[in-house]
Amino acid sequence: MKNTGPVKDFLIYLTVEKGLSENTVKSYSADMEKFAAFLRAAGRKPVPFGRQDILDFLEALRAEGLSASSICRVMSSIRGICKYLLIEDIIDNDPSENLQSPKKWETLPKALSLGDVKGLLGTAGQSPLALRDFAMLELIYSSGLRVSELISLKTSDVNFEAGFLRVTGKGSKERVVPAAQRALQKVKLYMEALRLKLLGKKSSEYVFITARGRPMTRQRFFQAVKAYGKMCGVKLSPHTLRHSFATHMLEGGADLRSLQKMLGHSDIATTQIYTKVSMDRTRKVYSAHHPRA
Repeated sequence: MKNTGPVKDFLIYLTVEKGLSENTVKSYSADMEKFAAFLRAAGRKPVPFGRQDILDFLEALRAEGLSASSICRVMSSIRGICKYLLIEDIIDNDPSENLQSPKKWETLPKALSLGDVKGLLGTAGQSPLALRDFAMLELIYSSGLRVSELISLKTSDVNFEAGFLRVTGKGSKERVVPAAQRALQKVKLYMEALRLKLLGKKSSEYVFITARGRPMTRQRFFQAVKAYGKMCGVKLSPHTLRHSFATHMLEGGADLRSLQKMLGHSDIATTQIYTKVSMDRTRKVYSAHHPRA
């Protein structure tokens, strides 16, 4: 399927105005042909196209097994035509702006199995502060919080009756996320049985505090999480539980848009990483249990 219209004009522009080599222009042409064919097969117009069209195309390339470096080249081609379409006033906004680099896709998040999560959260910590620590662990896995979001959680941010948290994420953006009753019960128990003792005569607006009554720090929580992981025989960090939350939500049937909102991702491409993680887990289960796999 040959490139026509604005795409053909773009290739001429690369040759005449930009002075690119014949081989480079051929590479752009092949990328554009494949993109146009993908859009037509999906019943969409090749030009103009939107951000979601690009994301769907990149995901299709990943599904084909194309390497991250090859997808980077395709993204470069798409960014190039987007700039050209802007120059020619064919589009008003650049749909390729701020797209995440595929190089980040090569490092997939590590997720615990459901059995590992159950074993971890069912552990009875020996420390007097275990009530606080396990309330924090439950909350991360329940709502997919970042560590910074967890330690900055204030008492006014927790709605026990309605079952949600008001979270301040990256860029000071607020979002509301649901929280499981099991997690909220542990938080409530910690606040009633331990938090007041830790505060003594002090006061604090933060939910989670240290033994000295100060706001919990990232470093202190990391140390506690690592120790609990060692007790259970798993390599653990707070981010591991966030990854596990996202992976298990997808495996349970959650849609990407809802998961994107819960995780606080500005770009759905970041959330789409978990689709690959979920599929990898499914393949391993299939290979391990199917008699002819």
